[in-house]
Amino acid sequence: MRIASPRTREILGLSLPIIGGMTSQNVLNLVDTWLVGGLGAAALAATGISNFLNFMAVAAITGLSAAVQATAARRVGEGRDGETAVALNGGLLLSLAIGLPLTVVLILGTPWVLNLLLDDPEVIRQAVPYLQWRLVAVAFIGMNFSFRGYWSAVKLARLYLYTLLWMHALNIAFSWMLIYGKFGLPALGTMGAGIGTTLSIVIGTATYFWHAKRHAHGAGFLARRPSADQLRGLLRLGLPSCVQQLLFSSGFVVLFWIVGQIGTQELAVANVLVNLSLLAVLPGIGLGLSATTLVSQALGRKDAPDAHRWAWDVYRVGAWVFGTLALPMLLATDALLLFFLRDAQLVVLGRFPLQLVGLGILVDGLGLIMMHALLGAGAAGLVMRVASGLQWLLFLPLAYLLGPGLGLGLATVWGAMTIYRGIQAVVFIGAWERRGWAAIRI
Repeated sequence: MRIASPRTREILGLSLPIIGGMTSQNVLNLVDTWLVGGLGAAALAATGISNFLNFMAVAAITGLSAAVQATAARRVGEGRDGETAVALNGGLLLSLAIGLPLTVVLILGTPWVLNLLLDDPEVIRQAVPYLQWRLVAVAFIGMNFSFRGYWSAVKLARLYLYTLLWMHALNIAFSWMLIYGKFGLPALGTMGAGIGTTLSIVIGTATYFWHAKRHAHGAGFLARRPSADQLRGLLRLGLPSCVQQLLFSSGFVVLFWIVGQIGTQELAVANVLVNLSLLAVLPGIGLGLSATTLVSQALGRKDAPDAHRWAWDVYRVGAWVFGTLALPMLLATDALLLFFLRDAQLVVLGRFPLQLVGLGILVDGLGLIMMHALLGAGAAGLVMRVASGLQWLLFLPLAYLLGPGLGLGLATVWGAMTIYRGIQAVVFIGAWERRGWAAIRI
């Protein structure tokens, strides 16, 4: 117990701010869903698919966060504290270089993409302005994720939490005022939700820069330009994560298209189900990010056995979080769904899928922690191949076959998702136990 106690304190000290930030993100998603829910099923469907199209857009740069975190944490483990922010500088430069031209192209292509994916004219009408405003923030989101990776790497995750809470409070206020036309502002509906979110993200980016000037100047923030080799190193680690995130998010766009073939009501329910699922997934990612830092720092000290122990210690600390989150999904299913859907018929559609989410949380959480531990060790290519391969070669074909193909409905699609996430967890556990990652150099 004397050995475990300091490790538990270290995990909690690093994880709790990250989990708090992730939980805040999920609460924001749920509040946004609740705010938009007052506009009807078409608005819910419009923002649901638009959010995943936006997620797909920013995936091209948010994957750089893992590279920034792993590189900065490795420098900390090696005792090179004055160089830790060089990776952050590189992440910010790459976010701008990739994000700004991507924003222009995607905004212009938004109407075409939505008309390709959707058949309901009312859903398309509400989705186009919402998504275009969300896309304005692509480069800012990339920079924010680079900051998140850096704060996690140097164990200043509380700055991430403080900024995120501030940003989310602004988002809720701006969106409420602009959706419903409060305080003399025009009632812009779904477009107002998009504007409110983008404004809060831009202010959040400015806040991150302010924190970094105070806390990372001595580590080279905006003072040391990354070399060409360092940028290539970030891309070598970050590109597999970017590709994985892109395929993951585009896979959810395909999922929404598949569900849309079943019906508009099912699409509205799927939007709520995904947001509730994030209640389980985001704390898992938060714990996983702590594993990324602890594993990478241990490998920087050339202590592979300690790196191996950290992943399992993180899961032992986090298992109670997953269990706690599962209970309301299993025991208060209808109450949760009714809060967002406000229609008894839609609640019936979502009941069994949400219970499946609750049943799978413990296994999925372990898989997420192992995945991020592998990223901390530099095994981004392996993570990309496993996660993307299972999603695209197993889950999505099975979801289409069971849903629109055989007409078995929304519940079977979520059953297929539960199976795929379980297999993914098993594969990542096996890769972690084989310890081939210990030889990777960053």
